[in-house]
Amino acid sequence: MSVEEALATYGPSEITRADVLEVEDPNYRPGNVALVTGAAGGIGRATALCLAGNGLTVAGVDVDEEGLAEARDRADDLDLPGRIEPVPADLTDEAAIERAVEEAAKLGDLRYLANIAGLQTIAPIAEFPVEKYDLMHDVMQRAPLLLTKAAWPHFEETGAGVVGNMCSVHGHIVTKEKVAYNTVKFGLRGLTQSIAAEGEGSIRGFSVSTGYVKTELVAKQLPDSADSRGLTVDETVEQVMLGHTRVKEMMEPYEVGNLFVQGFSKHASHLNGGDMTHDGGMSLTYE
Repeated sequence: MSVEEALATYGPSEITRADVLEVEDPNYRPGNVALVTGAAGGIGRATALCLAGNGLTVAGVDVDEEGLAEARDRADDLDLPGRIEPVPADLTDEAAIERAVEEAAKLGDLRYLANIAGLQTIAPIAEFPVEKYDLMHDVMQRAPLLLTKAAWPHFEETGAGVVGNMCSVHGHIVTKEKVAYNTVKFGLRGLTQSIAAEGEGSIRGFSVSTGYVKTELVAKQLPDSADSRGLTVDETVEQVMLGHTRVKEMMEPYEVGNLFVQGFSKHASHLNGGDMTHDGGMSLTYE
């Protein structure tokens, strides 16, 4: 199966208004701002659209300016009650992170932060490229801390704030050849709990842990992953990715975005330091 065929079969569906979970919350209005990283594509883009679909102004942060513009245009095409404002930024640059938070705060009251941007490198520990580990750590663990640090005064000024961190089933259980990914995802759960410990109830933190999601990044990796195992792409999905789950299909990005909608809302006021595990039973059951 070619990359194009894998994308057609296992890539994400285009999000529609009907896909967006709409939650009644008086704080879900255009005057309140959610900063979403990785907003140019994948789960970040879907989360940005789902939050805009609930009336929030979304500061979409990514290095991919073209992708951010496409996300903004999609929100406009769907005639969402909120909007996406592109905020290009390099999450490996501390000054750029601070500027992104300040730009988000200029759009309204900054109340929500979704740390979603991520990347992957697959290699055994003995051969793992340290520069890739450093990059993954900078984007997926250091940046969420710096973003939280920069947003904290704005949360205090607003009177409340919520940080949602995109974790993973690999923040609970690990698989081989993903040492950097496993490490940073476990670290994100520590950050989440630290936010809860210091937020005194007015600033909450939660994480979201899913199994495999139908993103372009995952779909594009499937042919190489299948070849390395001597399997077809379909066999790789069925045996490797979904072999240990009870739900035998991957999640759509908008389904993950809807978890952030729920987690940020007033209906999740007691979700503080905890993890929203939606992995199809992968980490919680066995045969």
